[in-house]
Amino acid sequence: MADKPIVLKVLLRQRHLQGHRAFCREYDKYAAKVDKTLVGGGPSKAQFYRWLSRDIQGLPYADHCRVLEAMFPGWTVDQLFQEHSGGIEFVPEPPAKETPSSPAGRAKPDPQGAVADVAAVFQSRPDFSHEFPPHKLFDGAERIAMVGLSLNMLCQSYSDKSLMDLLESGTTVDCLFLDPEGSYIGEREREESHPEGVLSTLTRLNIQTLQRLHRKLSPDARGNLRIKVYDEPIRFNITVIDDTTCVVQPYLPDARGVESPTFMIERQDHTPGLFDTFTQVFESIWQRGKDVPA
Repeated sequence: MADKPIVLKVLLRQRHLQGHRAFCREYDKYAAKVDKTLVGGGPSKAQFYRWLSRDIQGLPYADHCRVLEAMFPGWTVDQLFQEHSGGIEFVPEPPAKETPSSPAGRAKPDPQGAVADVAAVFQSRPDFSHEFPPHKLFDGAERIAMVGLSLNMLCQSYSDKSLMDLLESGTTVDCLFLDPEGSYIGEREREESHPEGVLSTLTRLNIQTLQRLHRKLSPDARGNLRIKVYDEPIRFNITVIDDTTCVVQPYLPDARGVESPTFMIERQDHTPGLFDTFTQVFESIWQRGKDVPA
């Protein structure tokens, strides 16, 4: 057992990923980029905590090493499992690497650029859902915030029991639906070539599902579920989880929502990116939304 924390433990603490469940969600996001067959193959709970206490012989399995190095660019696995000489509150920087000098005046390209927080891109919602089903996103979350049309990922694809368990445990869930009684949902129906009332009926049903679930909650938990509607042009479906993960799905013209590409965005402190942009979009629409009585 090490007296001092290892570098990996310090980095995970900085990202608020020192819990096994949160770590595995993050691990799978990077595993999907390295090799999709590695998704779901993260360390067991016991393995994970042995890693953090450095109670292992040598290094983790090769596949685990591949994903860890993807999660922490600039670090080798050997370096991640070394003792960290600073305090636990100090976040280390990757060791500097010697590189050949660049020609004078030539700027080195930045492979991550200004969107370093985009962790993965999927061609469609089904592709995304295959890699990240709702239970992987929502189980163990402390806050879920959603804005979109009918919010089917939560209302149709995540069980009532699982959602109730979250709410009873203290998770806050904010749901912002496109108003089924408004004008813009009709415009979207026409754009997707649906018969009149298809999307408004589905959205109304999903709202009623949450209202029914709200009535089953204990008095202490009822305040954890808030429902609003908005009547504006629909541009994005945005899901923010624990202020660390943001899933964004744009609404394309003349195409059903399930055909839209999906972006997985991970908050990166001190790095320009899209996470703050889309969380601000949610907060702005939420402030303008109209409360739906539960």
